[in-house]
Amino acid sequence: MNIVLCGMMGVGKSSVGIRIAERTGRMWYDTDVVISDRHGRISDIFEFYGEAHFRMLETEIVRELSGRDGLVISTGGGLVLKPENSELLKKNGRIFFMRASFETLLKRVRADETRPLLKNTGKTAETLGQLLEERTPVYENFADCIVDTDGKSVEEVADEILAHMDAEQASEGAEQASEGEKRA
Repeated sequence: MNIVLCGMMGVGKSSVGIRIAERTGRMWYDTDVVISDRHGRISDIFEFYGEAHFRMLETEIVRELSGRDGLVISTGGGLVLKPENSELLKKNGRIFFMRASFETLLKRVRADETRPLLKNTGKTAETLGQLLEERTPVYENFADCIVDTDGKSVEEVADEILAHMDAEQASEGAEQASEGEKRA
């Protein structure tokens, strides 16, 4: 079972994903990093080929990663907006929506000028607010679990996600033992 982290840009999916991978020995993949490694800078992809092409590349990566097991996958902020991506990731993954307030996200993304959906708009707060409003219901619907990140360290968020995974595995183990007793 994969651990899939989704949420808005700036919420900490990469930092938390790396920490979970370090603690569990799982391989970590960031869909944006994989795309950049294979196809060049995301801002260039957006500029020269458009957002639709970028979203197609995301789906290719999701198909590849969702067919593997035991990964930690940090998704790009808009990846789960495409139903095909959501369905693929859910087949072999537990989805964690890492949620943060508008204020927290704005503080974090203002320091990063490379984000293509915010680049050169001059309206970072307005654009971020619109994206947050559009995407939050999708994240909430898609997620198996919501983890609030405001005021928490990377370590605390990783602890919470791993505790959910441990509890789920313990519950599944208890169900299997109960079914085995019924058969005996």
